[in-house]
Amino acid sequence: MNDAELVEVTVGRVDELHDPGCREFSIGTGDWPFRGFVVRQGGEIFAYQNFCVHVGHPLNWQPDRFLTEDGQYIICSSHGATYTIDEGLCIAGPCRGRALRKVVVAVRDGEIVVKGPDGLR
Repeated sequence: MNDAELVEVTVGRVDELHDPGCREFSIGTGDWPFRGFVVRQGGEIFAYQNFCVHVGHPLNWQPDRFLTEDGQYIICSSHGATYTIDEGLCIAGPCRGRALRKVVVAVRDGEIVVKGPDGLR
C-alpha cells in the first residue's frame, strides 16, 4: 500500500492522554473500518492496528483499555498475550515472537495524527 492510498486522521491531543494511556481510532466507514489505537508512554506516542495476532480479533473489551494494570505492556483481553509498547512485540502468550501491525503516527502542534487504509477491503 503506497502513501497515496492512506488516509490521515486526527486522534486527539497528546495532553488528553494519561502517561501511560491509550485511545482508539477508526479510519473509514461502513462495515469494515480500519481500527487502531495509540499509546502514550514516557513522552512518546506509538500506534498499532487493533488486531490480536493470535486469533485476529480486537485486543480490548472495553473502550480505550489496552494496557496491563501496571501500564507497562499492551495486553489482549481474550488470551492474555502481552506486547511491548514500543515495538508491539509479543513477549508472553500464544503468539510469542510475533508483533502487532504498526500504524504511521506523528504529533503536530500537540495533535496526534495517524495514517492508515480507508477501511479493510
